[in-house]
Amino acid sequence: TGLTAGQRTVTVQQGPLYRTEGSHVTLWCKVSGYQGPAEQNFQWSIYLPSAPEREVQIVSTVDPSFPYAIYTQRVRGRGIFVERVQGDAVLLHITELQERDAGQYECHTPNTDERYLGTYSAKTNLTVIADTLSASMAPQALTHTEGDAVELTCEVSKSTSQHTHLSVGWYHIQGAGGHRAEEVLTLSKDFILKPGPSYEQRFLEGAVRLNKVGNTTYKLFLGAVQPSDQGQLYCEAAEWIQDPDKTWKDISRKQTERTSLAVVSQDRDLSVDITAAEQSLSEGDILQLNCVVGVQKSSSRHFKVIWLLDGMEVARVDPHGVLIWEEEYEERAKLGQLRAFKPSNTVYVLIIYEVGLGDNGTYRCSVSEMKTPGDLHSIQTNLSSGIQVNVKPVENHMRLSVSTSTPQVTAGDSLILHCEVWGATGPVSVRWWHLPPQQPGHRVLVATMERDGTLGLGGAYQARGTRGSLRLERGSSGTVTLVIPSTLGEEDGGQYRCEATQRSRGRNWTGKGEVAVTVNSMAGLGLHATLTSRIATVTYGQSFELVCQVKASYALEQVPASVRWLFQPSLPSSPFHELVRVFPNGTVSWGTAQPRFQGKAQLAKADTSFRLHIHSALPASEGTYQCEVELWRRNVLPLGQPAATTSSNAVGIKVVLPESKLQVATKDSSVEIASGNAAIECRIVSAQNHSQFAVTWYLLPPLADATPLQIVRASYSSILEYGSEFSSPAQKSRFLSHRVSSSVFWLHILSADLGDQGRYYCVVEEWLWLVDGWYKLGEGTSGRTTLEFKLPGEQMPMDKTNVSISAREGEEVTLPCLLQGTLTPGTLLSATWFHARGDGRHSPLLTLHRDGTVAYPREERAGRLNLRRPSAGDFGLTLSGVRRADAGGYYCQLQQWQQHSLGTAWAPRAWARSGYTQLATIPAGTTV
Repeated sequence: TGLTAGQRTVTVQQGPLYRTEGSHVTLWCKVSGYQGPAEQNFQWSIYLPSAPEREVQIVSTVDPSFPYAIYTQRVRGRGIFVERVQGDAVLLHITELQERDAGQYECHTPNTDERYLGTYSAKTNLTVIADTLSASMAPQALTHTEGDAVELTCEVSKSTSQHTHLSVGWYHIQGAGGHRAEEVLTLSKDFILKPGPSYEQRFLEGAVRLNKVGNTTYKLFLGAVQPSDQGQLYCEAAEWIQDPDKTWKDISRKQTERTSLAVVSQDRDLSVDITAAEQSLSEGDILQLNCVVGVQKSSSRHFKVIWLLDGMEVARVDPHGVLIWEEEYEERAKLGQLRAFKPSNTVYVLIIYEVGLGDNGTYRCSVSEMKTPGDLHSIQTNLSSGIQVNVKPVENHMRLSVSTSTPQVTAGDSLILHCEVWGATGPVSVRWWHLPPQQPGHRVLVATMERDGTLGLGGAYQARGTRGSLRLERGSSGTVTLVIPSTLGEEDGGQYRCEATQRSRGRNWTGKGEVAVTVNSMAGLGLHATLTSRIATVTYGQSFELVCQVKASYALEQVPASVRWLFQPSLPSSPFHELVRVFPNGTVSWGTAQPRFQGKAQLAKADTSFRLHIHSALPASEGTYQCEVELWRRNVLPLGQPAATTSSNAVGIKVVLPESKLQVATKDSSVEIASGNAAIECRIVSAQNHSQFAVTWYLLPPLADATPLQIVRASYSSILEYGSEFSSPAQKSRFLSHRVSSSVFWLHILSADLGDQGRYYCVVEEWLWLVDGWYKLGEGTSGRTTLEFKLPGEQMPMDKTNVSISAREGEEVTLPCLLQGTLTPGTLLSATWFHARGDGRHSPLLTLHRDGTVAYPREERAGRLNLRRPSAGDFGLTLSGVRRADAGGYYCQLQQWQQHSLGTAWAPRAWARSGYTQLATIPAGTTV
């Protein structure tokens, strides 16, 4: 209807509904999505066919004055009322439907919501039809003897125009004054017969039946009345109609008058007699025993019969006719050697088709009468007299011998076993058993051949994939041959037993014989694989071949084999990968770890060797190779685990790349600058055509034992990678690698200072693209280029003495820098302090400009550095809070500046550099 959540919805029972006049009718109505109290009110009205637009109010749950006058009396007298099922659901009851009650019924719910939203009423149509159902049975007073048959007839009819179904049932009231009716048997509206609980067993036995004769006649048949049937019997019919909601509703019920039934008990008498067609028999003859029950009116009585041999139970037949054998006789009964059955209610038969010596003795039958088939206690019991049966033995002349044409085989070979039988007077069944040596006293069934030629396999031999399809063949000479196509291994060795059984005159005659076989395991027969290659070092593009030679102490030509070729790249800690696997049927499966091999490898097999030929070797072909060989048993599909496996030795193959022709200029040179930028050259003299180059620049600081520092590496694809000492943004912006031409590279040093002094050189790598990637052919190192600063002007006199001082961590220390002589009038001085670290780098600490300003290249040290100038020529540096990293050499450099005339630029006039001050740091708390 398009209502949204929270809207009121009223729902009424779906119509149209058809109900019979005079019946009790209910209509349901419910409301949902409302607001307000949980208990909602309902009002029922009707729109009559004569005035379909006019509402006639019937009944309300809240307003007693709601009914119109036509319904007031029926509402007050509870002929019409509303039953509240729950707070928001009700049932309208009309206890006795009248013809004038037909019409359209409306269920309305008064509003309890904050605003009107949704539906507040719903309608359904009710049609009143005539009740045409009738059920009749002539009342009778019947008296019958226990066991007699009784039949009662019920006439049922209807003439309703609507489509309806009928149900017809019979009911029993115990005794003359009983009130509780018990169901006997009902034919439901779905045409299904349903007995009552007390009559279910008799219904299943066919002793209680309901028969329909013609269109209106229903007959109840009681095959053998019992004392419990005494009382009153009647028939009830119901008419059913299917409502629009697919549920079925009974719209009319009718009961007939009652028939009384009296049951008279009968006297009990029971005699039992046993007979045998023949009492003196030979082994294998047939013995038939008959047990005859003498009794009156036997068809309505129930017996349990027990067969006994020398007082011990053989079998029993219960009152339902169910046969139960004693445990020791069950196997013979399953084989069809024993049979017991009941031709009639008074005759019981036991047949032993092939009697044996164990069947000698005295046979009796015991008969007990039960009141009902399900009773546990008998009414009376009688035992027959005994009949003696004598069985004479028969001699056996059957013999057999067992042999094999395969006394010793290798796993996978066939086993052929023979069992020769002679002297048998009839068909023989044969069973082959395996007696595994690993399990003394245990035997495993291999195969069977019954007397009629039917073949069977033991559970362990039913899977064809393990030992192949076993064969069991009977020859014309009486020899039965067992063929196991493929032995598994040593576990199939040991003793094999043949058992031949002849069934003669009721007795089994069995002969046995054994034969020993030995099965050698393939894994224990010296399987070995050797991997060789004629060349261990190949040049790029050259082909090479690996040969995997397999040897064993048995013939391998017909043995299914698979080979796995493994490869371990020459990279450090690389594992072995499967290159390719060749299965016994020739199927090739390539590994995914090294896909480049698939298009370059050729596989071959010759007798007992496997070959892997690699065309046009690549650098990626370099590494270690190994083969792994798996052998499978003959005569079966290679499934599951192989019978034997071996791995060869490893063979290393080295692939030599094209010779590098790289030559780099190695002549040493020097570059002098006073200030500004510097450029260091790296020149390639010769190289392969189409080569690409990677250039790495290094700095050797001035100290003699300094370690080279990597400045920057420019890869062959122009990717830059700076060394740790040059990775700061400031350093990256000053040191730039630039390719000037195809053979010349420059290192640009922008705004060079004294800390950049040292020897520079480059390392050039030659790279070449080879089919599947870039490969490094070689490298060369250039000569050293020394970068020096030549300061303009003359040298000023300065104390250049080298001194060593020590300071405890956390203390303060002053480093000397003293200019000797007097300063020329009209000149200014600038000073820079340097720290020579252990790695050879000279780092500027601070600069005092000529205008008196101080600059700190590394701001983190600014708070610990101070220039104390007690005199004009003293530029001593005070270092506060000494740390372990402060150890090393320190020196200062001074420059003198002068203007040539007023207003002109300042120019350097002279310079001076101090000696080294070596600072050693002492850990705090250490005694010196």
